[in-house]
Amino acid sequence: MKVTYNWLKDFVDIKVAPGALADKLTMAGLEVTSVEERGGDFVFEIEITSNRPDWLSVAGVAREVAAITGKKLIEKSHKVTKSQNHKAEVKIEIENKKDCPLYTAKIIKNVKVGVSPEWLKKRLELVGCRSVNNVVDITNYILFETGEPLHAFDLDKLQGNAVIVRRAKHGEKITTIDAQERPLNTGILIIADERKPIAIAGVMGGRETEVTETTRNILLEAAVFNPAVVRRGRRSAGIQSESSYRFERGVDLEKVTCASSEAAGLILGLAGGDLTGARTAGLAKSKKRTVKLDLFSVNKILGANINAARMKSILKSLGFKTSGARNVFTVKVPHFRFDVNSPVDLVEEIARVHGYENIAMTLPRVKPKPRLGEQPDKVALIKDILTGLGLNEVITYSLMDKSLLREFGMYAGAEALEVLNPLSAEQEILRPALIPGVSACVARNLNQKQDYVNIFEVAKAFGLSGGVPSEELRLCIALCGTKSMLLDRGVVKDTAGFLQLKGIIETVFERLGLKAHDFRPSERPSVIDILLAQEKIGMMQKLDQPALARMDIKNKDLFVAELSLERLLFYYKPEKKFSRLPAYPGISRDISLVIKEEITAGQILETVKEEGSVLLRQARISDCYQGKQIPAGFKGLTISCLYRSDERTLTEEEIEPLHSAVFKRLYEKFGAQIR
Repeated sequence: MKVTYNWLKDFVDIKVAPGALADKLTMAGLEVTSVEERGGDFVFEIEITSNRPDWLSVAGVAREVAAITGKKLIEKSHKVTKSQNHKAEVKIEIENKKDCPLYTAKIIKNVKVGVSPEWLKKRLELVGCRSVNNVVDITNYILFETGEPLHAFDLDKLQGNAVIVRRAKHGEKITTIDAQERPLNTGILIIADERKPIAIAGVMGGRETEVTETTRNILLEAAVFNPAVVRRGRRSAGIQSESSYRFERGVDLEKVTCASSEAAGLILGLAGGDLTGARTAGLAKSKKRTVKLDLFSVNKILGANINAARMKSILKSLGFKTSGARNVFTVKVPHFRFDVNSPVDLVEEIARVHGYENIAMTLPRVKPKPRLGEQPDKVALIKDILTGLGLNEVITYSLMDKSLLREFGMYAGAEALEVLNPLSAEQEILRPALIPGVSACVARNLNQKQDYVNIFEVAKAFGLSGGVPSEELRLCIALCGTKSMLLDRGVVKDTAGFLQLKGIIETVFERLGLKAHDFRPSERPSVIDILLAQEKIGMMQKLDQPALARMDIKNKDLFVAELSLERLLFYYKPEKKFSRLPAYPGISRDISLVIKEEITAGQILETVKEEGSVLLRQARISDCYQGKQIPAGFKGLTISCLYRSDERTLTEEEIEPLHSAVFKRLYEKFGAQIR
């Protein structure tokens, strides 16, 4: 909103320079974003918060200026001529008082519509309003000065002798003053005569009844409309105006009569004419509100020592009235302060006018409580492990598109929590899994020309358990693309796959000390179940083509894993045991085998460990090969075995029989052949 320095001086005897005044207003909560010198005046651009509609006027800002500078606010008097008491020949009908609590109309005849005087045009132009004619300019002037939107109709163009405030009927249309024909619906509040709509209430008037140079008689409207109804009407019609901006935030009910009287006086002074009558429908007074304020509570909250006299002085300068005892008094809230309903609201008013810079800075007293082994610490540890492995953490939306589930066949039957009034089709449900959102994140990164994406997310998934809403903390990992690494032997390319994903998960388990884990093929294709202590806690999957097409991922495979962190952390024990370094050296032996393709590496390693007894300390797959030398349907594996004793150095004679027994067991159980 814009106000000018000289316009403010009509209400306050300002002695502060414009720049210093801007700083004071900003510190008091009215953020002045710019001060511009124009035409011998200074224009203030102020950012007004939505809860302070009383600041959407020069008078409202002037009240704040008076309070923070310690000056007296100059109140304007509004004289009502005797002719205003005569009943107007136009009746007012309000169909629903909730839509329009108050509507007033003044009839002014024999006006001379023409060019506005220079002072009026200049003030309007400085705050960004175009001059139209003297009558319209006066209504805009009063809007900016008092915050009460007004509208003037050409009385002779109204059909019948009634002004009706009602909802629009289906099929009705109106051409607004911007020459745009706009269809109306039953959710839009309108002003109508006995035959047609003449204005969209609180938003914009109609072209047919606008005031022009040929107008001789006018109906001056001043009213209060329901903010929610005005907002719906403005959005449906696709219009934004200074009037709707104020009506949507709330207009002071008790300001209407004064604003109407001031506008009528200016019209009579600048355009001539006679005030022949007036009509009012609705309630002209708002409900009184009081708040109890305790002096000690205020100082306790602020950490200050402000005396009662200073508090009362601040509140009085802002329009509040106080009464009662010395330390506990009753504060009567002015009708224009919709935002004040509790003592803490008054504390804020006292603090900002007193000056935050005048309140001593103190550190809060905090007693830290050590947390040992709590879930946030464990989750942070897992994140550290993953970032240490080179993965990047992402955060995705909790809301997602319901149709996205259908592309991920594994969730087709999932019960999802639906949002009753979603803002868009992409925010229909709470995510029942993390994979769709993380996959979409992979797609966005690939779209930015990244060749390799390795990301993870720790977040909650939501669902229904027995008809009851539930949530679960989960971990999702996604790998896609090819990573290029520059090594001593040259550039090496590593393509994402199940082995890399499995290696990351195994590293997490190993760092957490979780040994009883396993990976088993699922009944669904391209899916591997992840087990911990024989309990399924998650899965790995290579996404199929429908899901990739939905993500617009082309010529690449996407591998994802999702685990229940709550089940994983259930088995995690933070206690660590110290193990001494081995006193004797170990002996390594390899076994190169050819086995059937369907036999998993896990089955091979499990058998090797069973047969190796106490001397086998480690067994791992060091190589996997499928090529020309390996028959179709088979694969070549190299298993590295480490044998060691804690009591002595092992000899070849001890190792050879044991190593041969391991191979014999693999031959008998899986039909393995030496490669």
